[in-house]
Parts: sequence; C-alpha cells; structure tokens
Amino acid sequence: MTSMQNARSGIRQFHRWVSMAFTLSVIANFVAMGVGKGAQPPAWITYAPLLPLALLLFTGLYMFALPYLDRRGARRSIDDRGTPTAAI
Repeated sequence: MTSMQNARSGIRQFHRWVSMAFTLSVIANFVAMGVGKGAQPPAWITYAPLLPLALLLFTGLYMFALPYLDRRGARRSIDDRGTPTAAI
C-alpha cells in the first residue's frame, strides 16, 4: 500500500469512529431530554454532537471528492499521444 492509500484508509477509519461518537452523543442528548421531564439538559450535552458533526462534514466531503480527484489526475497522466504515463 502506498502512503496515499494508507492516508485514505486512515481517514475512512477516523470517519467511522467519529460517526459512532456522533451517534452516541445524539443518543445521550435524547436520553437527557427524556429523563429531564421538561427540564433543559446541560449545555455541554446539548452541544456535544456538534464537534463530531463538523469532523464528519470535513471527512465526508473529502471522501466524496476523492473519485472526482482521482479521475482528474488520471486524465492528466495521459500525454499528448494518448498513451498513459507512469501512474501513481
């Protein structure tokens, strides 16, 4: 595996773990609202899902753009005669 593939694999794994943290923080938020019987839960519980959500946004956008960036790079690796050059 190249270093680029290792980085992509690491970002995917990070995205998976952060998604679990996000899910747990949302569940904790709903539990806190249900247990409170109308009382507002503490602010740290209410805003806890925002950090994982922001991280999911950035890693998700990166993974979404990867196929398009790969295709663009593959087109650049073809020289004027139409033969492929050394691929990465």
